[in-house]
Amino acid sequence: MSEETSSATLPPAISRVLARFRAMGREEKMQALVHYSKKLEPVPERFRALDRGGYCVPECQTRVDLFPESIDGKLHFYADLNARQSPTIAAFLAILFSSINDQPPSVTLAIPPDYVQQLMEGIGLSGREVGLSAMVARVKAFAREMDDPRRAA
Repeated sequence: MSEETSSATLPPAISRVLARFRAMGREEKMQALVHYSKKLEPVPERFRALDRGGYCVPECQTRVDLFPESIDGKLHFYADLNARQSPTIAAFLAILFSSINDQPPSVTLAIPPDYVQQLMEGIGLSGREVGLSAMVARVKAFAREMDDPRRAA
């Protein structure tokens, strides 16, 4: 996706994140990941007792459970994972959630197919790409479900 296309069609929050990471060198990206890994919001207690089966991302090497919440037509996502063991995953999710939380489902659905590649380009974490892409696919699936007019209120 070209920069022109991304700026014209992406929601501003997603466009800003991608532009910021595109402008960074490898070392800056690594420092940003360390910074973001500490910003992942904790999972509220109300989600802890849920059956994790429907929230787990099995494609990820690390155990990650993604919890969506819809309030007044806006989505908010939480992730449960061991951030100390997987700081890159925690950072990626914190970056992703900073762009899509408290936004309508259309913002999440506008995440480009190459989001992971654009964000993680040049870092050397290609082994994580399948899991990271699966997490993006999962939040988009939740957004589609929440955006479905047939969904019971």
